[in-house]
Amino acid sequence: MVSGPYQINGVPLRRVNPAFVIATSTKVDVSKVKLSKYDDTYFGRDKTTKKEGEEEFFMGDAPKPAVVSDQRKADQKEVDTALMKVVSSTEMLEGYLAALFTLTNHDKPHLMKF
Repeated sequence: MVSGPYQINGVPLRRVNPAFVIATSTKVDVSKVKLSKYDDTYFGRDKTTKKEGEEEFFMGDAPKPAVVSDQRKADQKEVDTALMKVVSSTEMLEGYLAALFTLTNHDKPHLMKF
């Protein structure tokens, strides 16, 4: 599970496959953040019935934008409040989290030291 905090770098609370995460040597104590209620069912999508067929494929409704529920917004604010206390108490961590990070074709992340 990752979170920005959202107000620093715009990353919401979400579940991420560990294969897409780059480990760093930066240590942050997040033991005071309550994460027990966030499990697979929390991040699961609502099941909607979709009609399958050629006509529905071409004449179907336009894609609907994702709407963030008020519960998710409240949960994000709760987690961000706890994380911001830790981030603000650690020197230069806010700037580190806000920095843009990209990899190019010739970068080798397994040889980099963060």
